[in-house]
Amino acid sequence: MYAIPLSMSSKRNSGSDTDTSGIEKSGALPVILVVEDEADLREMLADSLEQAGYAILQSGSVSGARHLMEKQLPDLVLLDWMLPDTTGLHWVRQLRRNARTRDLPVIMLTARGEVGDRVSGLDGGADDYIVKPFSLKELQARIRAQLRKQYSGDDQHQYMAGDLVLDVVTHRVTAGGAEILLGPTEFRLLQHFMQHPDRVYSRSQLLDAVWGQQVFIEERTVDVHIRRLRKELEPSGHALYIQTVRGTGYRFSTRIA
Repeated sequence: MYAIPLSMSSKRNSGSDTDTSGIEKSGALPVILVVEDEADLREMLADSLEQAGYAILQSGSVSGARHLMEKQLPDLVLLDWMLPDTTGLHWVRQLRRNARTRDLPVIMLTARGEVGDRVSGLDGGADDYIVKPFSLKELQARIRAQLRKQYSGDDQHQYMAGDLVLDVVTHRVTAGGAEILLGPTEFRLLQHFMQHPDRVYSRSQLLDAVWGQQVFIEERTVDVHIRRLRKELEPSGHALYIQTVRGTGYRFSTRIA
């Protein structure tokens, strides 16, 4: 069962409601958002999951989690039931009503182990339900299962354009066998392009497809992430695949004029 080493409490700044560490260093790693108001447990989970190969976002409240998700949509949420501003169950129901987050895997972490509580959590929209105290190995196994399930809905797990390969399951992009580290948004943007090669998308269409229809951000945000994606693809010679179509938008094509 989990035990919190005393030394862990000094590794991060636990005084802040949210910790944005992990956004800059996430690369192509699956991103997990930990929403837990017990600071020691939150820190322990973050450290354990980072060691297991995940990028971590963390918050002690739903309001803080919402703020983080406005900037970056995680691949999975670990969510405590009892939180200071609202219940995790209430937030799960809100997530399921939002087109951007309705398919986001959520694992509830709670001390409420009664059958009725489990039923309420699962019926409320949680994908899995783990009662405290729990085994970290079991938690990691359940995370892997949810991520596999998330990606299994794709008709295709791997997309190729020459020697550029995007693997949905491993969440990696390689060129000639060498890994290219992309931020989560750039990864989703490239995945969308590679799923629909040679098709031209306007900025608003890309916002809907990659960010979700319920997110109200400037269309120029697309340009920022296109530039970042090109920058990461440039060393391998694939930046030219991301093409600007004047007056319309962008497309992904291996046919270079």
